[in-house]
Amino acid sequence: MSKSAFFRFYGELNDFLPSQKGQQQVRYEFSGSPAIKDAIQALGVPQVEVFLIQVNGEPTDFAYNINIDDQVSVYPLITKFTVEENPIQRKPILGLRFVLDCHLGKLARHLRMLGFDTLYRNDIHDDEIVKLAELEDRIVLTRDLAILKCNAVTHGYYPRSQDPEKQLEEIITRFDLMSHIRPFSRCMDCNGYLENVEKELITHKLEPLTRSHFDEFLQCDGCGKVYWKGSHYERMCERLGWE
Repeated sequence: MSKSAFFRFYGELNDFLPSQKGQQQVRYEFSGSPAIKDAIQALGVPQVEVFLIQVNGEPTDFAYNINIDDQVSVYPLITKFTVEENPIQRKPILGLRFVLDCHLGKLARHLRMLGFDTLYRNDIHDDEIVKLAELEDRIVLTRDLAILKCNAVTHGYYPRSQDPEKQLEEIITRFDLMSHIRPFSRCMDCNGYLENVEKELITHKLEPLTRSHFDEFLQCDGCGKVYWKGSHYERMCERLGWE
């Protein structure tokens, strides 16, 4: 016999629901006594996006087993709603390190440009992303909801925009990155560290206009690529509101 519970998702969690089900109560039919985490993800919302769950007005965790006619409220990570105790306990993020799926190459370059340890390959597989997230405490950024629904993924985010610069703004806001930005400390191509290098040592790699207009350079300790603070850097500063 089918049983029902009733879910209401708040804020940006509605981004994961069909438009006809968003911003309203959703009936969830079930048999047995499924965990509330499974129900939330079956309705389309990945658990990493959830901050707080209330059942019949009381906070609960992901292991709670749904009962008939439960009234469930689910709140996103970014919310003005506060509680004294939240049963959902997440493993703390030990470092702001990221791993991205194969569709987010431009976002990966932007994050590296701001100095964040960002793993990305255009041939990386889903299971490798999950493994790296688990073993190296990395935050998963992906537009593949199946990855974010894996139990091993404890921290992640689904960029709403498809524009890389707007995606970057989303990530900076979500993970409060502004105070952690260290521009031009990592290579945009390989994620290696950048080190100061004397102009004389890399002159042969520079175009004539670059040689004549710039004197300070950085070089990747991995792939050897050379960087300088040109127009790309200036556009980034302007977008982030830096002097």
